[in-house]
Amino acid sequence: MAIQTKKIAEEKALKIKKESKLLLTQQKRGKLKIVLSKNMPLFILTLPALIYFILFHYAPMFGVVMAFKDFKYNLGILGSPWVGFKNFEFFFTSNDAWRILRNTVGYSILFIVVTNGVALIVALLLNEIKNKLVLKIHQTAMLMPHFLSWVLVGFITYIFLSPMMGVLNQFLEGLGLEGREWYSEPGHWPYILTVTSLWKGVGLQILFYYAALLTVDPQLYEAARIDGANKLKQAWYISIPAVLPIMTILMILAIGDTFRGDFGLFYQIPRDVGLLYSTTDIIDTYIFRGLRTGDMGVTAAVGLFQSVVGLILILIVNWIVKKIKPENALF
Repeated sequence: MAIQTKKIAEEKALKIKKESKLLLTQQKRGKLKIVLSKNMPLFILTLPALIYFILFHYAPMFGVVMAFKDFKYNLGILGSPWVGFKNFEFFFTSNDAWRILRNTVGYSILFIVVTNGVALIVALLLNEIKNKLVLKIHQTAMLMPHFLSWVLVGFITYIFLSPMMGVLNQFLEGLGLEGREWYSEPGHWPYILTVTSLWKGVGLQILFYYAALLTVDPQLYEAARIDGANKLKQAWYISIPAVLPIMTILMILAIGDTFRGDFGLFYQIPRDVGLLYSTTDIIDTYIFRGLRTGDMGVTAAVGLFQSVVGLILILIVNWIVKKIKPENALF
């Protein structure tokens, strides 16, 4: 009798457990429907971006296997023979490896420091402008280059640096100085690329920092002025802490791209001149030349290495930030 009673109790408990699970599932589905119905316009807006990433970022990931194969066009990806890590070995033992890794990482770090420093200073200066018309003129002028294509920026740069009729050489000759052969002297290009990258990209960064400054309560500045704080101290103790969260997120993303340069900048501005490779060649331009010559295996290996290292860097930097100040972490 006791055994039968125990069995009935277990069956009832199991039935209650199943009913509670079913109820919980229905509640979750109901909440999901509510979320979908409330946010459907937002989901529709994100649909083009999702389709883009699926088609051009996730679907091609199958091609990663080419990094471990001796790719033959007549055999295709699946039919090409496996070579293991020989493509990676070929790249890292080549004379190009050190040059393009040094340039890619070096320029990335340089651009991070220069762009963030200039963007922060200019955003702080914009925050001091009270005339709305003047402010809009400055913002438009600084943001406009961001929307220009690198092809157009390349032509503008060539107008300045052309050996024969370049504006810069004509200016130097007007001062009684000798013009330069800019496209055959690699030593000048770290400065040229840094200035060009800053001119085109700093406007958007300024906009992010300025937007963060707009969230600061004006009463904080008023209280600081009453306490005798000058503009420098107000910036240090009020403005910069307000910008720090967005700066941290942008820095994490930028460090994740340390092994990924801006292809348009490094291809269109130096015009792919071989004499300049020592200071202008990066991983992305090296991959492009590999695709152009049909060396798919090594190209895929370098691209895979680039992506994996970038992911690892993002995870490491985000973990460090989370340990120091969790609210500033990316995820």
